[in-house]
Amino acid sequence: MQQPAVSTSTDSKPSPRLASIDVYRGLVMLLLVLLDAPNGWTSAVREGYPDSPWIQALAQQFEHVAWAGIVLWDMIQPSFMFVVGAAAAFSYASRQRRGDSFGRMLGHAVYRSLLLILIGVFLRSEGDDATDWTLEDVVSQIGLGYVFLFLLWNRGWRVQLGVAAAILVGYWLLFALWPLPAGDYDYAAVNGHVYYEGFWAHWNKNAHPAHYFDGWLLNLFPRPEPWVANGGGYNTLNFVPSLATMIFGLMAGELLRSEAAPKRKLFTLLSSGAVALSLGLACHFAGVCPIVKKIWTPSFTLAAGGLSLLTLGLLYAIVDLQGWRRWAFPAVVVGMNSIAVYALIHLIAHWTLENYLRHFGAGMFTLFEPAWEPLLQNLAVGAFIWLICYWMYRRQLFLRI
Repeated sequence: MQQPAVSTSTDSKPSPRLASIDVYRGLVMLLLVLLDAPNGWTSAVREGYPDSPWIQALAQQFEHVAWAGIVLWDMIQPSFMFVVGAAAAFSYASRQRRGDSFGRMLGHAVYRSLLLILIGVFLRSEGDDATDWTLEDVVSQIGLGYVFLFLLWNRGWRVQLGVAAAILVGYWLLFALWPLPAGDYDYAAVNGHVYYEGFWAHWNKNAHPAHYFDGWLLNLFPRPEPWVANGGGYNTLNFVPSLATMIFGLMAGELLRSEAAPKRKLFTLLSSGAVALSLGLACHFAGVCPIVKKIWTPSFTLAAGGLSLLTLGLLYAIVDLQGWRRWAFPAVVVGMNSIAVYALIHLIAHWTLENYLRHFGAGMFTLFEPAWEPLLQNLAVGAFIWLICYWMYRRQLFLRI
C-alpha cells in the first residue's frame, strides 16, 4: 500500500487522532459486547426458523465458519488487530514528539507485549481449576506480535510491505512444504478433521506444523495433564501471519497521519483494500491455499486485510471527511476502553445475566418467541457492560497499558 514517507523529526507538526480509527475499533467491540454467542443464540434462532433462508443466512454471519470461508464474525479479530496497528502509528509518533527515546519506547513495547500475553492467559483461565497456558486468544496474539510491530514503525511503506509479504510467503511455504501426516494419523485423537484431499490437505485441521509446534510449546508449561490439541483448531503460531494484519493497519495509520491530500488517502485505502481482497480470493479459488481464519492462512490474511482497509476507508470518508460522527457515539464509548470491555465480557457477563434472572425473572426475556430469548439475554448483558463503559467515558477513565 503506497504512502508518503513520514517525518522522523521530533518537532514535526502533531497529527490529530482520527475519529474513524476509534469508531472502527468501537464498532468491533460493540458487536462483541452485544452479539457474542456463548449462550448459543444463533443456534436457537436457526432452530426456531428452519424454513427462513434469510434468518438462516443472517445467523450464519454471527458464527465462525467450520473451516474455510469468511463471514462477519470472522472479521472481529482481524479488524481489532488491524486497528491496533493503525492506532500504533499515532501512539508511537505522539511518544516521539514528547521526547521519548527509541530505547524507552522499545522497553514500553516489550512491557506491553508481556502484559497483553498474560492478560490473555488470565482471561482464558477464568473458570478453570488451573492456569490455562494457551496463547491463541486475540489479546495474547497481539502481545506476541507487538514488539515486531513497533520495530517496523516509521520504516517506510516499502519495508513494511516487504516484511508483510515475506511473512505470508514464508508461512505459506511452511505449510505447503511440510510433509503430510502418515496414513495412520489419528485425527480423532487430536480433534482433527480431514477437510481436504490433495494439495490443500496441508491445511487440514490439527494436522499441520502449527499444531505440532503447540504440541511442543504448550507442554513446556505446568498443566494438570498434557496438552493434546485445540478443539477449534486455533494455534499459537497464528500470531505470525496475524502480524501481517497488524502491519497493514500500521501502514494505514501512517498513511492517515501523513500530509497527503485527504482524497489521496481515501483512494489509497480503498484501492489497496480492493487489491488485497482480490489477491486473497484469487489465492483461494486458484487453489494456492484456502481462506481459513482458524489457522490464519495467508489467503485469509489478505482477504481480511483488504476488508479492513475498505472498512477504514469507508469510515474515514463518513466520519472524518464528511464529519458525520454523532451516530457513532455508542461505538466510541466502548472503543475508547477496548481492553476494559474485553475483560468485562469474560469476567462479568455470566454474573450479569444471573442477576437479571434473579432480580427481574426470566419473563423480561420472553417478549417475543422463545427462539429470540437467548439473543435478548445477550443484548441485556451487553447494555449493562456498555453502561459501565459510558460511566467510565463520562469520567475520562480509560484503561491503558
